[in-house]
Amino acid sequence: MRRALSFLNLVVTTIVLSTVAVCAALFDRGGETTHKIARLWAHIYLRIAGIKVSVTGIEKVATPPYIFMCNHQSALDIHVLLAYLPFSFKFIAKRSLFLIPFLGWTMKAAGYISLDRENPRKALKAMDEAAKRIQDGTNILVFPEGTRSVDGNLLPFKTGVFSLAMKARVPIVPVGICGTAALQPEGYQVPVQGGAVSIHLGEPIPVAGRGVSYKTEVANEVRAAITRLIACQKS
Repeated sequence: MRRALSFLNLVVTTIVLSTVAVCAALFDRGGETTHKIARLWAHIYLRIAGIKVSVTGIEKVATPPYIFMCNHQSALDIHVLLAYLPFSFKFIAKRSLFLIPFLGWTMKAAGYISLDRENPRKALKAMDEAAKRIQDGTNILVFPEGTRSVDGNLLPFKTGVFSLAMKARVPIVPVGICGTAALQPEGYQVPVQGGAVSIHLGEPIPVAGRGVSYKTEVANEVRAAITRLIACQKS
C-alpha cells in the first residue's frame, strides 16, 4: 500500500509542482524559488515513503561556494540531497534526465546543468558554464562516479569533475550517503520500504593553488574521504 501511495504521489506531485516551478522560473532568474519547490517535492516524497534522514558534519561547511561530491547508489539520493542538504545548489546531471517531461523542465528551470557525455564539445561547454556559476557564488553538486553503484562500492571517478574543480578553484566537500540502496534498489521507481538514511559531510578539501597536474591527487583525496564517510553502511 505504501509503495502504491508513493508511486501515485511521485506522479501527481511531479506534474503539479513541476508546473508551478516552470511558471515561477519566469520571475526567478536565479532559480532559487524553483530550487525551493524541488526541495518541497523531495520532502513530500520522503515523508510518504516513510524515510527518515539524519545529517552530520554541517558545521564543517562555512562560506560558499563549494563543489559537493557525493557517492551515488540509488535514485533516492536525489530526493535525500534535495530535501536535507541545507544549502542552495545546482546539480550537474546527465542530459537524459532533462528529456523527461515535467522533471526535465523543472531541472532546466532551476538552472541545473545538463552534461552530454556523448558529445565532448557540449560536455566541455557544460563544465565551463559550471565553473562560471561557481565563481559567481553558486554551489554545485556532482556524483563523481557518473552513475549508480549497484554493490555499494565506489566506482571509478570521472576526471571531468576534477578538471572543473581545478578551474573553479573552490573547495570540494566530500559527501557520503548511507542507506538509500537498500530502500530503493536499482530498477525501482519508488522505495520498496521505509527506513533510515544518513548524510555525512566531510572536511572541505582545498584546491586553490593546485594546478591541473594535481587532479589525480585531489581525486584520490576525495575518494578516500567519501570511503570513510560511507563506512557506516558496512558497520
